[in-house]
Amino acid sequence: MEKVWRFTIENGTVKRGERTRKQLTLSGCNEPFKDRYWCPKKHWFHKAPCPFVNQRECENYRLMCGCL
Repeated sequence: MEKVWRFTIENGTVKRGERTRKQLTLSGCNEPFKDRYWCPKKHWFHKAPCPFVNQRECENYRLMCGCL
């Protein structure tokens, strides 16, 4: 059985499968990968960039609305 590759951000380095590169964003939010954007809160990719300025704004929205 083959491995499923993982997308992680650690210490300013983006790891996707066996490849690594320098992190492009400060917080890891909207980290680009091909034509998708990484959401560290959901651990998943989105088709469009997140509308929030930072993770605090994202967290405040989640607390007020109950979900993202």
